Amino acid sequence: MVVIGAGHAGCEAALAASKLGLKTALYTINIDSVAQMSCNPSIGGIAKGHLVREIDALGGVMARVIDRTGIQFRMLNRSKGPAVQAPRAQADRVAYRLEMRRLLEEQEGLQLIQGVVTDILAEKGKVVGVQLKEGERVGARAVIVTTGTFLNGLIHIGLVSYPSGRANEPPSIELSTSLSRLGLSLGRLKTGTPPRLKRESIDFSRFTPQPGDAIPVPFSFTTQGIDRPQIECHLGYTTPKTHHIIRENLDCSPLYTGKIVGIGPRYCPSIEVKVVNFPDKERHQVFLEPEGYHSHEVYANGVANSLPVEVQKRFIRSIRGLEQAEFMRPGYGIEYDFVYPTQLKPSLETKPVEGLFLAGQINGTSGYEEAAAQGLLAGINASLKLSRREPLILKRSEAYIGVLIDDLVTRGTQEPYRIFTSRAEYRLLLRVDNADLRLTEYGHRVGLIDEKRYRRFSKKREEVTSLKRYMTKTDIKFASHDEKGNPRGLKDSYHLTKPTTFAQLLKRPGVSLSDLKPYLPHDAPSTNHPHVETTVETEIKYEGYIRRQLNEAQQLRRMEGRRIPQAFPYHKVPGLSREVVEKLQEVQPHNLGQASRIPGVTPAALSIINIYLRKCKQGEA
Repeated sequence: MVVIGAGHAGCEAALAASKLGLKTALYTINIDSVAQMSCNPSIGGIAKGHLVREIDALGGVMARVIDRTGIQFRMLNRSKGPAVQAPRAQADRVAYRLEMRRLLEEQEGLQLIQGVVTDILAEKGKVVGVQLKEGERVGARAVIVTTGTFLNGLIHIGLVSYPSGRANEPPSIELSTSLSRLGLSLGRLKTGTPPRLKRESIDFSRFTPQPGDAIPVPFSFTTQGIDRPQIECHLGYTTPKTHHIIRENLDCSPLYTGKIVGIGPRYCPSIEVKVVNFPDKERHQVFLEPEGYHSHEVYANGVANSLPVEVQKRFIRSIRGLEQAEFMRPGYGIEYDFVYPTQLKPSLETKPVEGLFLAGQINGTSGYEEAAAQGLLAGINASLKLSRREPLILKRSEAYIGVLIDDLVTRGTQEPYRIFTSRAEYRLLLRVDNADLRLTEYGHRVGLIDEKRYRRFSKKREEVTSLKRYMTKTDIKFASHDEKGNPRGLKDSYHLTKPTTFAQLLKRPGVSLSDLKPYLPHDAPSTNHPHVETTVETEIKYEGYIRRQLNEAQQLRRMEGRRIPQAFPYHKVPGLSREVVEKLQEVQPHNLGQASRIPGVTPAALSIINIYLRKCKQGEA
């Protein structure tokens, strides 16, 4: 197997493939930029943290790497419901890159190679290898393309533009031509970064400190704890003067002069877009995020832009606390090619070329976490394909990874795609605390979770089941006492007037499992695993809602059980409009469930297809 690109998608893909027994070559333009955090030096966040936990549960490495190299950890949305709580961590950018490179170089069967792939070789619709810039041909039975922003990359700083895949790194131009020649349609997207500022030039006293959690919560289910010192981030705001400087210089912003044609991220726009689109807003947030323990660079999150450097300096220095700010790197915008993801199967294999898989920003996504999740699944599925096994396709009710990939291959995207909890219909089932309960079985089945880890997971799963059953079936007996202080104290504390189970009491607002632990009888199942208590408490407190979502997920599974054959003749089905036929032929859904999520495919059309499928099965059509 050949993997092209050593960003977050490529690293996960190459490690997964090699661990599953494939001889794997990972090619990168610059071997010193493996797993580079070219934008925000952080991992996780709302929904993104869910992805990282799921990657870990399946046997990927992103969670373990950030646990080893993070410099600030926070569990977001602690005051909100469990469905939207998620971990986030600032990373030591250099340490993260070096730790990932160490894992790659130590992995048996994996070669990390500096080289430029210019062409993907295919014969009779099937991948046979790649060609390097020097002319060498490398044979491969599968190829995974994870090129990030490098495909025809074009950097913009003011009215100056130059080809680049990332600042000071060359773009990949020939590969775009190769993909087009193989029959894939490409589009154009845009993203950008803010300037990096010199730490010593910032007056942090004018900003609000944003500390990490007192007890950091790890990302990986295998990490026992994090004891490294944490660094503060800081929060500040733009000013009316900042906005005035930006408005008066829009004529030299490539976003507003027509130089940039690619569509930028809606949910993480540049500061020019925020100022123009929200003229009544007097200020926008600016987060100062350190790039490492020993780095002097500070990432100015919230002010990504593509203005000229002198304009950047002027508007940055109009922010309180940044009056003397010195630039270490300017911000810039970058345009790049991407492949319309509806041309992919749910396994991330391309439809036109067998054995060719795509993962990461090439599929129209944004973010390290989305890229890593796709890379892991592409590596797994390419390996399964070569061993003639069924692909691993996660359902929307099983994982955020399933939501992400299904959205891409079914609905496509016209802008950089970002995962959100609101995209998941079953988000109460897809919590960060139960990612291993949902997915580790799959990781073990495909071969990425070893026996030692699987035994630990099985023990935890048994503890969850046992404690939940005990809490649900055990009554608090008023008359009985024990040496701790007796359930009569529990009765008095919670004003119990009739026999009540521990689960019923736990469902009360403001009551936590930690409150009830001192009152549990000696025969209660014991656990020292914090994830066990979190999962049990959540599943008991939200039992009714969880049951409802499980029922809905079961209905979806029934629809997804209605398979649609390849090359299904939609044009022959009476009653389907031309528009619906075109959409179905473009996506080629694998089942009725996927067909139901294609924009424009109506319930009536689904009913017609279902009837036609039954007739085909009965030989009547």
